[in-house]
Amino acid sequence: MKSIHWLGGVCMAAALSGCASTGEDSNPQDPWEGFNRGVYQFNDTLDRYALKPIAQGYDTVTPDPVQDGVGNFFSNLGEIRTVFNSVLQWQWGNAGVASGRFLVNTVLGVGGVLDPATRMGLNENTEDFGQTLGVWGVGSGPYLVLPILGPSTVRDTSGLPVDAYTYPVTYVEDDKWRYGLTFLRFVDLRAGLLEQEKLIQGDRYSFIRDAYLQRRQFEVTNGAAGEDPFASGGFGDDFEYSEDDFAE
Repeated sequence: MKSIHWLGGVCMAAALSGCASTGEDSNPQDPWEGFNRGVYQFNDTLDRYALKPIAQGYDTVTPDPVQDGVGNFFSNLGEIRTVFNSVLQWQWGNAGVASGRFLVNTVLGVGGVLDPATRMGLNENTEDFGQTLGVWGVGSGPYLVLPILGPSTVRDTSGLPVDAYTYPVTYVEDDKWRYGLTFLRFVDLRAGLLEQEKLIQGDRYSFIRDAYLQRRQFEVTNGAAGEDPFASGGFGDDFEYSEDDFAE
């Protein structure tokens, strides 16, 4: 549950692929599959008996406009990280858009609860330090499932400390507020994925792994065509996608 956002990418890739992996499938980027499956089972159990029921309750009692506002608020905070990584990637256009989104939504969107920036044509394009390392030429390394955080790679995991230090909630001094905001963020994101997770088919571990790797490759290259290192991992040669498919 890498800030739970990974599941959204998984489900998007699932919808695009229209196919499922089986337990017999293997991926050359997953040499630690035995270890990863053990951590996956831990995360899945934690989600099934703790986070998912809480998210279901939240989804039931919280009106959609309120959920939209909560999601907008946390997405707006993430624009700071996007600006930082866009500059490191020399993507000045996206850095400008992210800066504009943060200013517009913070001022006109009541602290980011509303999203007038999107209506003004400033569309969100998130960037993180794992993507920055990829743009700099750092290989993804083996696939890795992290406790609590979920799917990752060695490269993406090494970028997590930088991502944390570029996220404003990290600097909230009051522990109760910091933990409370983090918990609310997880619950809101998880609630938004209750329907999407139904798209996952077959062996869940393989499906999530292959979809995650495919989407991260897309994000690092910004949709540029290239050799697909995951073709033998469950999606096959006929899997196609375009940049518009991943637009929010």
